[in-house]
Amino acid sequence: MTETFGIGELAREFGVTARTIRFYEDLGLLTPLREGQKRVYRARDRVRLKLILRGKRLGFSLAETREMIELYDAPAGEVGQLRLFRDKIAARRAELDSKRRDIEAALSDLDRAEERCRARLGELEDRPGAGAEAPGLSG
Repeated sequence: MTETFGIGELAREFGVTARTIRFYEDLGLLTPLREGQKRVYRARDRVRLKLILRGKRLGFSLAETREMIELYDAPAGEVGQLRLFRDKIAARRAELDSKRRDIEAALSDLDRAEERCRARLGELEDRPGAGAEAPGLSG
């Protein structure tokens, strides 16, 4: 007999809400069977949910994730799927590397601004009457 799962089981296993799973179902990413009103998820749905959540964690859009998942059933099969995934990973890595460089530059700018601020404060605090409020900074 094929292993099946209820929506609650999958939600608990993957740490998501049933609403999240229904959302992916509404998008056609998951296709559970129905037993009356009850959704019955197969191993294929479980794997797809795992891939959807991995794609999300890696920063891929749902459209990109869908494209990668659906490629598995295409004539190119798993090879095509893996090639696309490899290409998407390279593009995502380049995007994140660029963001990291931007963040590092911003942090460097903040370090320099903070150092200038500390130096100027040191100069001002060493002067006579240093306890007075600076002009234009009082409320």
